[in-house]
Amino acid sequence: MSHLEPGLILPDTGNRSWLSQFENWLIDLIFPPVCSCGRVDYHFCADCLKELQRFPLKSRIASGQPLNGLASTGIYAGILERAIRAFKYDGVTGLDKHLAERLQRTYEGTHWPIDLIIPVPLAEKRLDERGYNQSEMLGACMSKIGAIACRSDFMRRIRETDQQARLSGEQRVVNVRNAFEASDAVKGLAILLIDDVVTTGSTLNECARALKRVGAKAVYGLTVGRA
Repeated sequence: MSHLEPGLILPDTGNRSWLSQFENWLIDLIFPPVCSCGRVDYHFCADCLKELQRFPLKSRIASGQPLNGLASTGIYAGILERAIRAFKYDGVTGLDKHLAERLQRTYEGTHWPIDLIIPVPLAEKRLDERGYNQSEMLGACMSKIGAIACRSDFMRRIRETDQQARLSGEQRVVNVRNAFEASDAVKGLAILLIDDVVTTGSTLNECARALKRVGAKAVYGLTVGRA
């Protein structure tokens, strides 16, 4: 394997089982990782990280029930898409701080009065497979940057759902309907929902319904990418 340069972002295996780590090691041995720029033996190289940091914020602030507002840090394309996919699917969790910084800068431009951050819960099956909830990591990191409390235990999925990416817009709405349950501890609070990507907004809207059902004052959505 080639020498690892300073600033290189590698997969985090800390939250994965020994079997999962062995499987990933074996895959990397047979099929060496390739960065999005084509460099072999790099999951996310320093040059691509610099490009990500220069990638401009292109937030679009929208409103509509049940969400009081929705914003994203940029279009889900190019280096931003590749970074999100590496973070979400390839275990390159070292990107959390860089993506959370984008979330924080976009949030500051919204001027939303937020009391609490809540990451979108991940389905148990995918949590077991992946070993981590990417939205929870982003929420926790953003909480440190912006000094806003983050609680991942204030909302949970109460039933398994299919992957939204595989469904049509109408199917997505049905897929997540009544899939979330929120704690009444959010009563009277303004909530900021954090997720990696928004497409139709079905998941964020359903989370907002669950939160408002138990008395949340307002619910806003913020994602890294917008597809």
